[in-house]
Amino acid sequence: MKKSILLLLIVMFSSIASKAQYDAMFTQYMFNEMYINPGYTGSKDAMAVNLTHRQQWVNFPGRPITTSFTLHGPLANNKMGLGISVLNEQIGKLNRNLLYLNYAYRIKTGEKGHLSFGLMGGIHNQVNKLSELKSTETGDIQISQNTPSIMSPNFGAGIYYYTNKFYAGISVPRMVDDTYLFDATTGDFVKSNQLNASKFHYYFTIGNVFELNDDLKFKPQAMVKMVNNAPLQYDVNVNVLIKNKVWAGVSYRSSADVSALLGLQVTPQFLVNYSYDYALTKIQKYSQGSHEITLGYIFSYKQHKVVTPRYF
Repeated sequence: MKKSILLLLIVMFSSIASKAQYDAMFTQYMFNEMYINPGYTGSKDAMAVNLTHRQQWVNFPGRPITTSFTLHGPLANNKMGLGISVLNEQIGKLNRNLLYLNYAYRIKTGEKGHLSFGLMGGIHNQVNKLSELKSTETGDIQISQNTPSIMSPNFGAGIYYYTNKFYAGISVPRMVDDTYLFDATTGDFVKSNQLNASKFHYYFTIGNVFELNDDLKFKPQAMVKMVNNAPLQYDVNVNVLIKNKVWAGVSYRSSADVSALLGLQVTPQFLVNYSYDYALTKIQKYSQGSHEITLGYIFSYKQHKVVTPRYF
């Protein structure tokens, strides 16, 4: 069954043409995929909370600073999942906030597998403080005013298959292109909300855990992202879990970064993880790399007591 589900996901992903819009990026996506795939919602079989903070390209002026918070859990005897996700991102004079409600419906496939279909819907709020920019030319009307602060709806969908030691997913987390267009005739910014398939982000994720012995577990995983007018991007990551206590790993993002990851499984429910990205581009000359920290906690229900760390 696992091979059939994986083949279905790969065929679906391969049939999608490359598409482009701007989306937040995390090195530690593998510890909380709900931001990119609503099918992940409730998959931990207990209420789970995750907080991730990323400081990208430290010391580089206007660098991205991103904070993500998610809370999700199962419903109706694990047949459904419900959750919320919040994200704040600052890039230069741009500040945007995302708030989503996530829902997933799961079908049991065999003794260990679950196939989950997810939907997410929410609102975006974005403000570009263009008036605070310094121009090399005087009288540039495009940066003489800030863009208006307007709430706009958005939604996404995803499919997620998982067992205790394997997962694969495909998703389009944000479908509405909510951008500002400058009207040279009026000198004003106009909000554009369009369901534009040419600007979708498509994600495909896959991972597995191999138990080498009682004290060592090997966890390789990968994520591929497709977006129009941009090269195909992929992340390849390898983590090991030592004595169910220490996570250690390395990651490679195509033509962008290499990363080192180190985490402590404080308890089977509580994880603290840190990653450092070293840029492979010229930007590394002007920054001190990127830092990311993740805190994750799974609440222990009496009927779903957490006795070992969750791998995904």
